Amino acid sequence: MRIPTDPSRRQVAAWLAAAASLAAAPARAASGDGPPLADRLAAYAHALRFEDLDTATVETAKVHLIDALGCGLAALDAGPVRICRDIALSDGAGAATVLGTDRRSSPELAAFANGVAIRYADFNDVYVGREPGHPSDAIAACLAVAEAERATGRELIASIALAYEINCRLLDAAEVTGRGWDHPVYCLPASALASGRLMRLSPEALTQAVNLAINGHIAMNQTRVQTLSDWKGVADAEATRAGVFAARLARAGLTGPAPIFEGRAGFFKQVSGPFTVDVATFGGEGRPFRISRCGIKPYPAQVYCLTAIPAAIDVVTEAGGVDAVQSLRIDTTHLGYVTAGRDREKWRPTTKDTADHSLPYITARAMLDGAITNDSYAPDRLSDPALLALIDRITVAEDPALTAMQPKAVPNRLTATLRDGREIVRQVDDVPGFVSRPMTRDDVERKFRMNAGKRLDPLEARRVLDAFWTIDERPDLSGLLALLS
Repeated sequence: MRIPTDPSRRQVAAWLAAAASLAAAPARAASGDGPPLADRLAAYAHALRFEDLDTATVETAKVHLIDALGCGLAALDAGPVRICRDIALSDGAGAATVLGTDRRSSPELAAFANGVAIRYADFNDVYVGREPGHPSDAIAACLAVAEAERATGRELIASIALAYEINCRLLDAAEVTGRGWDHPVYCLPASALASGRLMRLSPEALTQAVNLAINGHIAMNQTRVQTLSDWKGVADAEATRAGVFAARLARAGLTGPAPIFEGRAGFFKQVSGPFTVDVATFGGEGRPFRISRCGIKPYPAQVYCLTAIPAAIDVVTEAGGVDAVQSLRIDTTHLGYVTAGRDREKWRPTTKDTADHSLPYITARAMLDGAITNDSYAPDRLSDPALLALIDRITVAEDPALTAMQPKAVPNRLTATLRDGREIVRQVDDVPGFVSRPMTRDDVERKFRMNAGKRLDPLEARRVLDAFWTIDERPDLSGLLALLS
C-alpha cells in the first residue's frame, strides 16, 4: 500500500491526539500500548512550525548555524574533508550547494560533504545529556534539503530547531557508548525528520523515514576508542547522509522495519536498552527547546577536555613555567576518563583525531602554548619532544564526584606537584560558550571570523554574517551558500 503524501486534517489530528495520549502515560509506552516512539516523533515533527519558536530560540538557531558554517570553512583544506567534497562533486548534478564551492550535488551527498567539514575540526557545538553529542551535525542536512526544496529561511530555522530537539532528547534518554555504540545513532532520526519536514512529508512518511534511517545505519563506538581515524570526523556526516536519503526514500513510498525502537529485534533490544521519551514535553507552546541548552565550543577539542584547558593555563602561570611542574594529576568524569584518558594511545597520539580526544595531550599542549587552536594538532606538534616529556609527567583518573556534576557541568580538576614541593589545584567546571556562560553575538562573530579568516576577507565575512543573521527573512536559500565559496 502506498503511503499517502497529503493526509487530511482529520488524519493529522488523530496522529497528534494519539501522540499526546501516549506521552501522558509513558508506562503504557514501555508496555507496548499506543503509538510507537517513531510515530510520536513523526507527529511532533509534522506539527512543528516556525511560529512555534520563540524569539530567543530563533536567535539561538542562527547562532548555531553561523558557528557551524565557520567551523566548516576552517576545515576545508583538511585531507578527509577534501576527499568527501570531491566525492560529492563527482556526482555532477543536484540541487544542493557543496560548502566552499559554487557547485551542487544531490542533497544527501551535499549534506555528507558539508557535514564532514562542519565536524572535522571538533570545534562545532556540543550537548551533554546522558550521552554527549554534536547536534549541529544535522545542520548540514537541513541546509542541503532546504536549498533543494526551495524552502524559506523560516522553514530552515524550524528544521534546525527540530533536529536539535530530536537529537538532544534522545541523548537525554539513554547512553549508548557504554554498550559499544556511537552517538551518531541519534543523528539518524533527527536528520531524517528534519529533512522529511522540509520535504513536507505526511506523518506516516516521516515515520518510515525514521524506520529506514535507523535500521541500516547503527554506528559502532570503535570510532572513538584507541587510535582515532579520519572516520571520527565523518561518522556524524554519514548519519546525516543516511537521514536525508531515508527521507527521500520515504517520500517515494518505501517502507522500513517497524516498530524500529520497540520491536523484538529493534533499537531498544539491540542497542540502547528500553527508555521512555515524553514527547508532550518537547519544545513549543511555551516550552523551551533543547537547542537553548547546547554549548558553543571556545576551543577545538573534545567536550570532556575543554575545562582542562583554562585549568592548565592557570596552573602553569602560577607555577612559573612548565619546568617547575614535577607531576600533574587530572581528575575527570567517567566519560572523560573513558573517552579521553584511558587508552594508551592517548599518551602518544599519532593522529589529529586522537590528539583532540586526549586529555594528556590537550592539557600538555595548553600548558606549553597557553591556548588550544586549530593549529594545535599539526604533525610537528604531535611529536614535539617538550610535549612528550610533559605528557610523561601526567596521570588521569576518574572522580565520581566530578561525574555526579554532569550534565550541568563537565569539570576537570588539575593537581600539580611542583619541584619545590608546593601543590597547585585548579578545578574548572565550565567555559565560555557553555549554557551557564552563553556567547554573545560579538563572541559568535569573533569565532566565525577566526575560523573563516583564511577564506573570507573582512568585507566578505561581514556580508555572510549579515545574510545569516537575517536568514528568517529570506523567501528561499538560492545563492546563500555560494557566498562562502
